[in-house]
Amino acid sequence: GKRVNRMKVAVFPGTFDPLTLGHLDLIKRGSALFDQLAVAVMTNRSKKPLFTVEERVAQIREAVSGLDNVSVITTDGLTVDLMNRIGADYLMRGLRNTTDFQYERDIAAMNNFLDDQCETVFFLAKPEYQHLSSSILKEVTSSGGDISAYLPKNINEALKQRIEEEKLKQVKEHNEKTR
Repeated sequence: GKRVNRMKVAVFPGTFDPLTLGHLDLIKRGSALFDQLAVAVMTNRSKKPLFTVEERVAQIREAVSGLDNVSVITTDGLTVDLMNRIGADYLMRGLRNTTDFQYERDIAAMNNFLDDQCETVFFLAKPEYQHLSSSILKEVTSSGGDISAYLPKNINEALKQRIEEEKLKQVKEHNEKTR
């Protein structure tokens, strides 16, 4: 049966590479709705990450430090398994557009098949964040564009530094090849 009168615990999974103000807005809204919200940094092997999982966890912890009921954890494997481990009934996801909706609807159906206690809760992205994605932001910033308006301050600094490091690495590799 459905669990009654217990804390409403939610998981917000993602790669967060990097965490954007769009993500942070969803986290703030989720923390107002749920008793406990666990931001779960997925170790997604298919995407080549800009930041390590440890770096992302530290960045997000700093960005959410004012929200007492938000924790930041890491996970690989099935989200429903993580939810069972930490006693979460709710899976929180943000929707930007119809593409997100179709993708997330299918994942929600699969998660519900894997665990019928898993309730997916969708938040609509605010209009000013609807066009945002971490991959677009990485592309723009690696080409020298300023995207600081879309990132928490600490993550903007880390991103600038990382892009510089990547550029230096490429120059160094190029120089070693041409010797």
